[in-house]
Amino acid sequence: MNEKVILTCTRCLSRNYTTKRNKKTNTERLELKKYCKKCGEHTLHKETK
Repeated sequence: MNEKVILTCTRCLSRNYTTKRNKKTNTERLELKKYCKKCGEHTLHKETK
């Protein structure tokens, strides 16, 4: 079963992306390096609840 998660920029704290992840296999929070429109560069984005 997939779970919808929101990714938040660690630098400016804007919520930029939504994605899905497998609920059963991943217990830790998702962290991806994505492009932030507000910052204008690639930053680390973390999963929020």
